[in-house]
Parts: sequence; C-alpha cells; structure tokens
Amino acid sequence: MSGPSTSAAPASGWVRGLCWSAVALEGYDLVVLGVVIPVLLRDPSWGLTAAEASVVATVGLVGVMVGALAVGPVSDLVGRRRTLVATIVVFSVLSLACAAAPGPAWLGVLRFLAGIGLGGVLPVALAMVAEHAPPRRGNAATTIMMTGYHVGAVAASLLGIWLIARLGWPVMFALGAVPALVLVPLILRRLPRDPAPARAEAPVAADRPRTSPVRELFRDGRGRATIAFWVASFMGLLLVYGLNTWLPEIMRSAGYPLGAALALLLTLNVGAVIGLLVGGPVADRIGVRTATITWFALGAVFLALLSIRLPGLGVYAVVLLSGIFVFSAQVLVYAWVGRYYPTAARGTALGAASGVGRLGAITGPALGGALLAAGLANPWGFYAFALVAALGAVAVLGVGRSGAEVPEPAPVDTAPAGHRTTS
Repeated sequence: MSGPSTSAAPASGWVRGLCWSAVALEGYDLVVLGVVIPVLLRDPSWGLTAAEASVVATVGLVGVMVGALAVGPVSDLVGRRRTLVATIVVFSVLSLACAAAPGPAWLGVLRFLAGIGLGGVLPVALAMVAEHAPPRRGNAATTIMMTGYHVGAVAASLLGIWLIARLGWPVMFALGAVPALVLVPLILRRLPRDPAPARAEAPVAADRPRTSPVRELFRDGRGRATIAFWVASFMGLLLVYGLNTWLPEIMRSAGYPLGAALALLLTLNVGAVIGLLVGGPVADRIGVRTATITWFALGAVFLALLSIRLPGLGVYAVVLLSGIFVFSAQVLVYAWVGRYYPTAARGTALGAASGVGRLGAITGPALGGALLAAGLANPWGFYAFALVAALGAVAVLGVGRSGAEVPEPAPVDTAPAGHRTTS
C-alpha cells in the first residue's frame, strides 16, 4: 500500500523554491521594457515614438492578461507541472525572439505572445505553492514566494544599468530567456508529477455531472466571492502598476526634487518586500480575511497622508508604510483565492483573479497619466489611489465571513518525479 513519501518536506521546499524562481521571471519582465525603451527611443534606426512605445507596453500587458485567463483552466485539466514547464518555455523562446526584433511592430507582436506564456506562470506557481505549503502556513508561503517578483524587478534594473551601455539592449531580453535552461530541467526532475486525483477532489455523484473549472467558480454560492476577488485584484494591481509608474512624477508635482522622488520609489518597493515577508505570517495568525481588509484599509490611509507635505524623514516613513500595506494586500488576495476554491478549480480561480487584475495594471498607469496631464496629480493623485485602496477593502468585504476559514488542503504526495516511496 502506498504511504506518505519520505521526501515530502524536501520536495515541498523544491516547489516553493522553483515557483519563487519562476515568479522572479515575471518581475524581471515587469521592468525590462522600461529599461530598454529609453534606448530604443534614441535609436534612429528604430524611429520609435513615445506613442508606439506605449502601445508596445500595453499589448504586452494584454498578452499577460490573456495568458492568465487561459492557462489557469489548462493547469486544472492537464496538471500544474507540465503547464508550468510549457509557460516558461513559451515565454523564454519568445523573449529571446524579442532580442532580434527588427522594429516596433515586431516587438509589439512578440511582447504580446511572450506575455501569454508569462501570464500563465503566476497562477500555476500560486496554485502549486498553495497545494504544497506546510500546514497553517499557506498565506506565508504565498507572500514569501511573491518576493521573487520584486527580486526579478530589481535584477532587471541593475543589469540594465550595467550591461546596456556595454552590450546593447538585446542582451536584456536574452537574459530573460536564460533561466529556462536551468529552471526547466529542475522542474522536470524535482517537482512532483500531477496525481490523477488533482483533477477532482472527490468522486462525482451520478446526479451531479463534473463541470468545467470555470463553472466551478460560480457553483455552490461562490459567485459573489468570485466577483469580489476579481474587483479586489483589479484594485490591487491598479495600485501596484499605477504607483510604480507615476509615483516619482506625482511626488515632483508635490514639490519634491527629482532625486528624492526616485528615492521614494525605491522606498515604496522596499516597503513592498517588507509587507510580503510580514503579511503572510500575520494572515496565518489572524485570518486572511481580516488581514486583507486591514492591509487595503491601512494602504488607503497612508496614501491619503501623502497629500500632506511631510517634513524630513516623515515622507519616507509614510511611503514605506504605503508600500508595506498596498503591495502585499494584492498578494493576500491571491493567497485567499488559493485557499477558497477546490483543488480542481484552483488554477482557474487564480488565473481569473490575475487576469482580471491585469485590467487594473493597464488602468493604473492611465489613471496617473491622466491626472498629471490635467494638472491634478497633487493632491488628487494621492486621493485617487487612496480611494482605489479603500474600494479594494470594500470588495474583500463582499467575500463574506464564510470564506474566512477554509480548511487546510488535504496532504498531497510531494515526492519529486522518480522519487516515490511505498510502504
């Protein structure tokens, strides 16, 4: 008779580590285009305009949205491991192709297609970590995994400073593809194979035919919670992308010098990492519902406080606290989604939340740009983003208390492929 694998704990560590590495690819991709575009705008052979650069950036995000929405259900049907491999391979090959793009049109097409692969990485990684997390540490496992996102973003910034002047902009896209050479073999060797039961949590009664993963999001009274999660994810990613894009300019419009404005952007992202390290353990102790509402609400408070001209280190403290609460609030939504739905629909649920959230990722920069263009960034930019955070808290309230306490997932055999044990 089969028994628990003696490799369960090490294999769980491999799941978390490899999924962290996969998520770092998305963080790298978040920044790489912003690093490359200034060079392309000044390259006469490209003739790239600011409007065209904006289109390239937007279609890439649309590709990520399409990938998140499409790949989540695929992972529920064919398995997490093989889906994760496929998304990494697709993204990496197309990212490498971006390095050889001959002009703006081709770069836009390739960024869209690469985005489809990349968009599928996050929901699959989130689902795997939720399913293999240690008992009573599921929220912490999710938020800690998402620190990889920021590590990837910082890596892209630092590599851009160091390498573009020496080797040219194509090297940045090529470096985004290199990790697949290591990640894919490790995933195939170290991640557990998808067990057959992962496709259905329990036998299906004869009078209840098995439904598609998408329909599971709305069965058994889950429709209201599903919509609430989508709204919260939209608000969360609107804040992440809107603030990362426009915080320096908004702070400059408030009278802060350029150096301070850029330092405040760094401070915001340092706060994001702190929030991820703290938010998950707090959610494991007080409940993910309470933590998520609190994080969005406190984010709203500190964003509104930025409308006041603060002296000395005060502004850095408030920006740091804004980063702590705003950025990790979005990840707490993912952690909650990963525990709220049955295993057979978990990838679909996370993909849908991530995909709908990408609409917020597109809206955030547009909102900040519109306020700046209208001369309303100070103070209304701060109030607008604070309102978005408040709406995120209200959306989470819509899930209801019934979703606050979700049973821990049943133990799964986490032995890597080829390392099963029996008793």
